[in-house]
Amino acid sequence: MKKTLLAAGLLSLLSFSSLAADYVIDTQGAHASINFKIKHLGYSWLTGGFNQFDGKFSYDAAKPEASSVAVTIKTESFDSNHADRDKHIKSDDFLNVSKFPEAKFVSTKVENLGDGNLKIMGDFTLHGVTNSIVIETQKVGEGKDPWGGYRAGFEGTTRIALADYGITYDLGPASTYVELMLNVEGIKQ
Repeated sequence: MKKTLLAAGLLSLLSFSSLAADYVIDTQGAHASINFKIKHLGYSWLTGGFNQFDGKFSYDAAKPEASSVAVTIKTESFDSNHADRDKHIKSDDFLNVSKFPEAKFVSTKVENLGDGNLKIMGDFTLHGVTNSIVIETQKVGEGKDPWGGYRAGFEGTTRIALADYGITYDLGPASTYVELMLNVEGIKQ
């Protein structure tokens, strides 16, 4: 009897885990982006992004709270469309890319808010410091692509304080937070 219950439990666990699909973020086709904006002196927004990153996620539309995400960002790929500024941001005043060549996000929990909205909690490492963050996420869509594959896409936003990551260069009181905008399209594996 105990063996039957154990076998049934293992079988249900295996069938549950098989429902979630694994996806690789489509950076090769440039169908994903990690962008930022920060206020410039409180007068306007400075925008840009990271051109090199990769990652994967697991997602099941029937049980989105069982999802997971992992992303690695190459900090050297910081791009604000201004070479001198990019050089300064990559220096030890800010990202210190020679010492911290990667930033990472690994989810720890996903909360299903309904209607394709998710709250993704996780650990974000930047500049050698790891903090918990929340990414407000919305499913954009999923389905078959024209090449015989299957894709799922999401958009998300979060806000981080530079000082929380040991970046203390004074940009003025209006420029202490960075808004991150994430657009992710994954190819089912």
